[in-house]
Amino acid sequence: MALEQRIYVHRQRGKTLRSGEQCRFLTQARRDFEWVADLPSQAPQQVLRHLDRAYDNYWNPDHPAEFPRFKKRTSRVAIPLPGQAVRVTKLNRHWASVRVPKLGEVRFRLTRSLGGEIRNVSIRADAAGRWSIAFGVRVPARWAPPNGKPPVGVDFGVKHSAYLSDEEAPRLMDRSLTDGEKRRLVGLERRRERQIKQAKQRNGGKYSNRLKKTLRAIAELRARQARRRLDFTHKLTTDLAKSHGLVAIEDLRVRQMTKSAKGTRDLPGTRVAQKSGLNRALLDNTPGERRRQLAYKCPAYGSVLVLVPPAGTSQTCGACRARDAASRVSRDAFVCTSCGHTDNADHNASVVILDRVPAHRPRTAGHAVHSTQRQPLVGGPSPAPARARVNP
Repeated sequence: MALEQRIYVHRQRGKTLRSGEQCRFLTQARRDFEWVADLPSQAPQQVLRHLDRAYDNYWNPDHPAEFPRFKKRTSRVAIPLPGQAVRVTKLNRHWASVRVPKLGEVRFRLTRSLGGEIRNVSIRADAAGRWSIAFGVRVPARWAPPNGKPPVGVDFGVKHSAYLSDEEAPRLMDRSLTDGEKRRLVGLERRRERQIKQAKQRNGGKYSNRLKKTLRAIAELRARQARRRLDFTHKLTTDLAKSHGLVAIEDLRVRQMTKSAKGTRDLPGTRVAQKSGLNRALLDNTPGERRRQLAYKCPAYGSVLVLVPPAGTSQTCGACRARDAASRVSRDAFVCTSCGHTDNADHNASVVILDRVPAHRPRTAGHAVHSTQRQPLVGGPSPAPARARVNP
């Protein structure tokens, strides 16, 4: 509603609303509508501040954010609150209680100590209906000194989750879903489509209790898959940051790599099903999330994250540095056409990635560095060129 109001006012009057002015409208709405007053007043105020930040990111030419979008009806439920609106009481070693406005004391599992001043809180429900609470805490910056450990190049792939340049065997992620779970998921999705079709034909589109039960079962399987994937990602990135003084990875453009191949009606794509399966396999390995985690874990453990250009890493020989597409004889095999060097294709790519790190690398831990720029950069993508922003 806040985003719709901003768009409407700008189209009608050429004026951009901010959270301060919208908070006055919010106060009036709480008097007029009981369902708005049911929420704690701090929650919608936090939403308006988040909308301010989304606009600021959109106007910033160096930020990759696009114009704010409306949330879907199926979006994850989240209730943001400022830190001063809640009060946390530790009950014992594993449990604590948080006082939430208009809700009272709520017990939660204390997975770790807060260790600082609470600045913001987010209460969320995942797709399976499980509730959790996350605290944003102010803590002093901890920049560990360089750990002096050896560097490593890492190739994130599809078949091999990660191949390190100093290891002979790949790091493999366990299947996020077992064969039985995959069969059950396929069956549930077919049942969902059949029940949705029946709901449109007989109930005017209204979801039945059986359809809601099917959606809940699908959501539980998807949530289980996401937890397993995230668990492996955290273990992998923590080990990389702790065991090496420099971690070199490819500066991948995941969004471009996973674009659909179906094309348009006039220009339909080819091998759409194969590209769709490849996209799912790429996203299942979460290369973007691994990069994000390495960007903040490397400073904490005294290592450096370096982003190297990915062009030609799978076609370049790790021994003689000759580049030839014919050297990649198959998905897993690499045989150099120049020197005859033989290696696993992913391991050879990890060696090439490490070799592309510039000789004059920074000696200070805590930065992600682009090898082509020789300058510190906080772990996101390369700075985008300046682009004009239009305020709708």
